[in-house]
Amino acid sequence: MSIRYDNRAIRTNAKEVFKEILKNRGIKKVRQYTTPIFNEITSEDRASLDKIQHLWTYGDRLYKLADQYYGDSELWWVIAWYNERPTESHFLIGDVVEVPLPLEDVLGVFYRSNKRGE
Repeated sequence: MSIRYDNRAIRTNAKEVFKEILKNRGIKKVRQYTTPIFNEITSEDRASLDKIQHLWTYGDRLYKLADQYYGDSELWWVIAWYNERPTESHFLIGDVVEVPLPLEDVLGVFYRSNKRGE
């Protein structure tokens, strides 16, 4: 599983508002991951990485870019994090998307930047 799931809190949801839905599904509660909040990348860290610029076009998806440049579609979140745009809906046709490379260095920066904020 992708490292973006590491160290995420899991909450149990059994709120009254969902009682009927849960009952219809034959369950009493649902376990949910909390949304991670990542630290922003510093200008020094940005300068330390190589980048490929990609022009966002119709049909582009973060997972497709991750597969193309990293060989793993599950690493789409790396491109989203680096560009400070959490989802594809934050990109518009014609936007320049930076794909940071090499992946090992990018993940090193990610881990360092998010340990600083702990």
